[in-house]
Amino acid sequence: MKKVLFVASEGVPFIKTGGLADVVGSLPKYLDKRYFDVRVILPKYACMKQEMKDKLNYVTHFYMDYNWQNVYVGIFEAKVDGVQYYFIDNEFYWSGPKVYNDDPRYEIERYTYFCKAVLSALPVIDFRPDLIHCHDWQTGLIPVYLHERFAGGEFYRGIKTVLTIHNLKFQGKWDVKTVKDITGLPDYYFTPDKLESYKDANLLKGGIVFADAITTVSDTYAEEIKMPFYGEGLDGLLRARSGSLRGIVNGIDYTDFDPTTDPFIAKKYDAKNFRKEKVKNKKALQEELGLAVDEKKMMIGIVSRLTDQKGLDLIAYIMDELCQDNVQIVVLGSGEERYENMFRHFDWKYADKVSANIYYSDPLSHKIYAACDAYLMPSLFEPCGLSQLIALHYGTIPIVRETGGLKDTVVPYNEYENTGTGFSFVNYNAHEMLRTIRYAEQIYYDRRREWNKMIDRAMAVDFSWKVSANKYQEMYDWLIG
Repeated sequence: MKKVLFVASEGVPFIKTGGLADVVGSLPKYLDKRYFDVRVILPKYACMKQEMKDKLNYVTHFYMDYNWQNVYVGIFEAKVDGVQYYFIDNEFYWSGPKVYNDDPRYEIERYTYFCKAVLSALPVIDFRPDLIHCHDWQTGLIPVYLHERFAGGEFYRGIKTVLTIHNLKFQGKWDVKTVKDITGLPDYYFTPDKLESYKDANLLKGGIVFADAITTVSDTYAEEIKMPFYGEGLDGLLRARSGSLRGIVNGIDYTDFDPTTDPFIAKKYDAKNFRKEKVKNKKALQEELGLAVDEKKMMIGIVSRLTDQKGLDLIAYIMDELCQDNVQIVVLGSGEERYENMFRHFDWKYADKVSANIYYSDPLSHKIYAACDAYLMPSLFEPCGLSQLIALHYGTIPIVRETGGLKDTVVPYNEYENTGTGFSFVNYNAHEMLRTIRYAEQIYYDRRREWNKMIDRAMAVDFSWKVSANKYQEMYDWLIG
C-alpha cells in the first residue's frame, strides 16, 4: 500500500475559495483505495461552516519552535467520503473571518507555520507518507524543509514530494531578511538558484526547486509557463526543470454536475432527450430573470470572477456590438467594480437581452449551465478552467480562447469534417472573439442539425475525476517506484 499525503490551504467540503479546493477534495476520493492510502491535511480555519466544524474530533497537541518562540500545534481529524482528513489548529493563525488575508507578510508567516507544523505532526499521527503532494505556494516550503531540517531523521528519509501549480500568479513573495527570520532557514537557501527571486524570497520558487516532480493542471499550461508571457518571472526555472514538469487536466465531480440528476434545474435531461428537454430550462430561466421568453433565441452564459484574467476587457469592448445580434446574455459573478458596472449598464440598456447577476449563487450557476446554448470563456490565461468542462457535460457549447486548459479540453468545430465540441479563437483580440461568437450564431441558427451533433459530442466527452486520477496514479508509481 502506497501512502500519499495531500497538503493544501483549502479543500471541499470543508473550505473553498476556488478550483484548488475542488481538486484537493475530489482527487483523493477517486484514487484506487486498493493501492493508495491517501490522506489530507488542511488548516483548521475559524471561518469553516459550523456543520463541517462539528465533524472534527480533537486528536492531540504539541509545541514546536517557530519564529523564535514555542508555538502551539493542535491536531484534529475527520473522515468524509472514505477519506481521512487532519487539521492543523492554531487560533492565532486561523481565526480570521475569511480564508486568505490581505497582508502578504502575515500570509507568509501563517503558511510557513503550516508547512512546518504538517511535517512535525506526521510522527505524532503515526503516518509516514511515501509521497507528499503539495498544492500552490502555501505549501511550497514543505519540499524545502524536508531537504533542510527534517532530512536527518530516519522517519523522514526518502519521502518524495510533488508540487502542483494551480495558478502561477500567486507565489508567496516577501523580502529575504524577513522570510529568513520567519522560516529559520540558513543563508544557503536564499540564493538565485533556490528561494531568492528578483531580490525577494519566493516560497513557490523554493517548492519548484526542491520538489521531486512538478505538475500543473493542463498540458498546454505546462508548456505556456515555460515562456515569459505566462511564466510570471519563473519561466527560466520551469524550463530548467521541464524534465520533471507535466500537465494533468483537472476533472469535475459528475455527482455535483449532472443534468440527469441536478436538483437546481427546471427540467432534467440527458444525451438522448436534450433536443426536447434542454430548452425548457431556457424558458424557465428567461422567466426567472425577466428576459424576453423565446426558446428559439440563442442564449450565451458567463459564470466567472469578473477580473482581467477572465478576458472581460474583450467582452467590454464588443458588448454593444454583440447586443445588436439576435442573442441573450446571462452573467453571474462578482469582482472588479468596472466590470460589475459594465454588465449592470448593459442590463439597464438592453433589459430584455442582458441579465447581469452581480453576486455568486450556486443554484443559479447550475441553471445557467443547463439553460444556455453557448458558454463564453475568453480567458487571457487559464491554467485549467472548470466552467468549460461543466458546460460540455450540460451540452452547452463553449466559446473559448485557445489557452491553457481551454485549449486542451475544447475541440474547435470543423464544418468540413463535422468534428469538434466548441468554438475557439487564438489571439487575445476582441473582434477575433466577436467573429467566433458570430460564427457560432450562424451554425446555431442556420445549421441546427450540426449544432445538435456538436452537443452529442460534447456530452459524450469524459472529464470525470476517474480519468485524471489514473494519470496521477501513474505519476505516483513512477516517483515512489
